[in-house]
Amino acid sequence: MIIVLGILEVDADQRQRFLEGKVPQVEATLAEPGCVDYCFSADSGDPARVRLVERWASLADLEAHVVGLRSAPAPESPPVSSRMVEVDVFDAEPVRPPWA
Repeated sequence: MIIVLGILEVDADQRQRFLEGKVPQVEATLAEPGCVDYCFSADSGDPARVRLVERWASLADLEAHVVGLRSAPAPESPPVSSRMVEVDVFDAEPVRPPWA
């Protein structure tokens, strides 16, 4: 499984608008082949921060998603300005959780 963890910064007073604007992208991405999970969420400790979590069945599925994002038309309404602060991509294997 491929896991993507990202941190984005937005203006704190625009974070909710940013998250609401991502709903169509999230819904479309969840329907893509190989997408297991795709989520933007508010960081509980920083009002100007958004977390991105993605899980993909394979690296090829993630790569196809990125190609699609880059070739998609620009959004109709002006997007909220954001900046990717950090993004990590992991090739992970599920293990038994320590609380199980």
